[in-house]
Amino acid sequence: MKRIRVAIQKSGRLSEKSLDLLQRCGLRFARSKDKLYWYGKDFPIDLLLVRDDDIPRLLLDGVCDLGIVGENIAEEAMLENTADHDLAQLRKLPFGGCRLSLAVPENSNFKSVADLDGCRIATSYPALTRSILSGRGISAETVKFSGSVEIAPGLGTADAISDLVSTGTTLRANHLVEFEALFESTAALYGQLDQLPDEKQDMIDRLLSRLDGVLLAAESKYVMLHAPRDAVDTITRLLPGAENPSLMNLEGDPDRVALHAVCRETVFWEHLEALKGAGASAILVLPVEKMLA
Repeated sequence: MKRIRVAIQKSGRLSEKSLDLLQRCGLRFARSKDKLYWYGKDFPIDLLLVRDDDIPRLLLDGVCDLGIVGENIAEEAMLENTADHDLAQLRKLPFGGCRLSLAVPENSNFKSVADLDGCRIATSYPALTRSILSGRGISAETVKFSGSVEIAPGLGTADAISDLVSTGTTLRANHLVEFEALFESTAALYGQLDQLPDEKQDMIDRLLSRLDGVLLAAESKYVMLHAPRDAVDTITRLLPGAENPSLMNLEGDPDRVALHAVCRETVFWEHLEALKGAGASAILVLPVEKMLA
């Protein structure tokens, strides 16, 4: 039987969440001695734990079939790739959020992004930075930095930087201010654009179905309540993201029903208060562990 190889980050901010996501899809793995190759036990899917920068290349070269990596890294790799070959983003994932932002020295005279035309910008993402700025009619020289990008202006090697920002603490420590966000990024599941053998594609489709269920369940709540029969329509409209609810008769009370519904949006206290105001009682909100559409 053909097996699927999935590349994930071996350490770093995406590593644990990527592994947790796959495990919630029902995948279990036996770890190798070097902990870089994990063999799938119950499903023909194996893990390759690598540097995140290597994941797009492993996909483009056909070494792996799937990979979880930040959109910023995937976009940079595709822009650098000279061959007529790209990656397919199969699912956007709800973790690993960050932004690629321009930052300038606190005492600089830059007033707008247009002022960076002709300037030097230090970055670990030169292709992505050039592409975005070029699309806005700005021509800047990018200076490639593999790490510690924020020190470049202080060293006199760049006028500004383009770097990943989450809290901005590192920028402030180096007397830089965030100027403008160029690219919003999260983790995503990528695959090859090339047609895979039917056996592999069937396995990937099964995994995607499970993944959709996990992602949907994480955003959903199961709501149970008692309601006056004549208030069901009003209460249903108050349930956030709910489809048609299930109704059950309450023993000994023909004027009231038990209502069960899956809400695919966040259920806030304000929703519960509105439901109670419409006549609902005994309201329970429960997490959803698994869901298959």
